[in-house]
Amino acid sequence: MVEDKNKEEAVKSYGSGNIKVLEGLEGVRHRPAMYIGSTSKQGLHHLVYELLDNSVDEAMGGHCDTIVVTLNKDGSVTVWDNGRGIPVEQHPVYKRPALEIAVTRLHAGGKFDKGSYAVSGGLHGVGISVVAALSKHMRAMVRRNGSVHQQEYKIGKPLYDVKVVGKVEKNDTGTEITFMPDDTIFSTVNFDFSVLETRFREVAFLNKGLKITLTDEGTGKKEVFHYEGGLIEFVKWVNRSKEAIHAKPIYFTKTDSKVVVEAAVQYNSGYQENLLGFVNTINTVEGGTHVVGFKTALTRAINDYAKKNNMIKDEALTGDDVREGLTAIISVKVPEPQFEGQTKTKLGNSEIKGIVDSISTSAITEFFEENPPIAKRIVTKAVEAQKARNAAKKARELVRRKSAFSVGGLPGKLKDCSSKKAENSELFIVEGDSAGGSATQGRNRETQAILPLKGKPLNVEKANQIKILSNEEITNLITAIGVGIGEQFNMENLRYGKIIIMTDADVDGAHIRTLLLTFFFRFMRPLIDNGNLYIAVSPLFRIKKKGIHYVYSEEELKKMVAKLGDNVSVQRFKGLGEMNPEQLWETTMDPKERLLKKVTVEDAAIADEVFSRLMGDDVEARRQFIAMKAKEAIIDI
Repeated sequence: MVEDKNKEEAVKSYGSGNIKVLEGLEGVRHRPAMYIGSTSKQGLHHLVYELLDNSVDEAMGGHCDTIVVTLNKDGSVTVWDNGRGIPVEQHPVYKRPALEIAVTRLHAGGKFDKGSYAVSGGLHGVGISVVAALSKHMRAMVRRNGSVHQQEYKIGKPLYDVKVVGKVEKNDTGTEITFMPDDTIFSTVNFDFSVLETRFREVAFLNKGLKITLTDEGTGKKEVFHYEGGLIEFVKWVNRSKEAIHAKPIYFTKTDSKVVVEAAVQYNSGYQENLLGFVNTINTVEGGTHVVGFKTALTRAINDYAKKNNMIKDEALTGDDVREGLTAIISVKVPEPQFEGQTKTKLGNSEIKGIVDSISTSAITEFFEENPPIAKRIVTKAVEAQKARNAAKKARELVRRKSAFSVGGLPGKLKDCSSKKAENSELFIVEGDSAGGSATQGRNRETQAILPLKGKPLNVEKANQIKILSNEEITNLITAIGVGIGEQFNMENLRYGKIIIMTDADVDGAHIRTLLLTFFFRFMRPLIDNGNLYIAVSPLFRIKKKGIHYVYSEEELKKMVAKLGDNVSVQRFKGLGEMNPEQLWETTMDPKERLLKKVTVEDAAIADEVFSRLMGDDVEARRQFIAMKAKEAIIDI
């Protein structure tokens, strides 16, 4: 009866007045993450990408060849292009200048008019309006019809009507947008030159001949991105820290049903696969039908060539075999792509798979016939990968037989949790038996599992699958997590929702962490993309005065000591093993108090290059990287 009464009161209290209508751009400010992914550093930079995409759409239509982006000293950003300029004439329906309509209304723009843009990256018509809504101030200046038209906005609302503020030559057209991000929306409003640089380089590679200039007025930094070689230069740039097995990349471009398919392929002597997919210059980090179509075509073309030239017998080469050491860029331009979400990370158009498959199969087959020496080197590498895979399969079977003697087939060192629900469970990968012992005693046994590591993990960047699967620590890790690697990878078998790397806060700990990140990036990348991988942040100091205080850096220590005054007791932790179970729990493992860093990959090409340079065989490249970054290093003594 009490429940019925409460329900009745709840129904009465929920009336028509509770239905809120968000007018204009209020919805963007109320739920910004729906439009730009987040309100952190990633979302902040997404504002620039939205404006850049608009300029690039002009370039893809043949109307623009120059884009200039400036990080201004006052914290604002200016994006300038020499495209056609946003229309400023009176809109026939809304009876206001088209520029004002494009900026102040969601889902308004030329992307919905097939005659204006054959292909486009910004398909939702929300880019410039979202930027306006999330900016304290924005100014649009349009060069069109011999005049400079201007309008300014405050959080998306016009401050005055569109007006003419200058004259230009008749053929001088384009758009210039300057915006100041709203610091009440974003956790940071400081733009990172290197983050923008990465995206701009990609866009320039993907649009042959387009010139993009990025300038930081505050630091004086300036970079110009301009590549007449397009994807051919892109694939060579990605492979620059590796040993290519053929100097001439496989390259092709063809149009079918208004879909443009372009790809560049170059193999290296390593073991890792790096396949980057783009749709209308948008980096589809989660892949999609274009990537699936290309993979299918590559596997078929290499198998056909291998059979035709008696390079394989009964067993066909698998996708993993033919993609070992592969670096490939696949770029498609689609009139009406269907993306998953506004942030556009995966292509869903089913018809694109067949188009890409057909074009790629034909082009790769033709390239092999015209370049037999290159074809034989590529197929030979795939055949060697097949042999290694079969040997690795035997190693896996041996591992399985060994693990059968452990409880439930799991590693003997694993201290598992009692919960069988992955979403509620965490796996701590802990450096050393001592820290593993403390973590095991201090943990929440229901939800937290502990896997201690012995010594430093294998550097998988320099090893093939046979060596990797013969390594006890790596196989323990694979078995504990449950998803497998390679062809056996299955996300549904994930045993823990959070996988947390917990190492000492010193140089050795950082090295172990890097080795583990290399393993996850190369063999369990979907765990990173799905947000399952974390790094635990452990404290460096314990301060005792007026209670216990933990701090995580030298800078925090100085501030805390200054705050607490004299006669403080400071204990420095050289390793997790020095902490007793209670200390480890309350600083690093307690979900209510701990600090975790989620591992993400913003750009696969850059991540691949960094892992290759730091963890691979190229000593000179590693030396140059260390020399370049030495000033940024924090020395632990």
